[in-house]
Amino acid sequence: MSEPVKKSGPSFGNWMGSMWLYSLLRFGLFFALWGLLELIGVHGLFSAFLGLVLSIPLSLVLLSRPRSVVAGNIEQRVNARRESIEELNSRLDPDPEPED
Repeated sequence: MSEPVKKSGPSFGNWMGSMWLYSLLRFGLFFALWGLLELIGVHGLFSAFLGLVLSIPLSLVLLSRPRSVVAGNIEQRVNARRESIEELNSRLDPDPEPED
């Protein structure tokens, strides 16, 4: 029986896992800030808006590592796709004509 061919490169599952983790951390940060604002006495939509405004710069600082993992996975997927397209083009036209 032949063994399955294992593709090298980034996996879809790894990319989606890191994307979900980062998204959940962003939502968690927002809800934590919103809850803290409600506890200290800022109520209503203003507390939600203030939580949103505060969560943006805080996520840039506190979530830099998960964000860089997501960005690295996206970069790997783009590079792998670009390489596979170049390889397919070289197989389809091994001796391209020079452009003048």
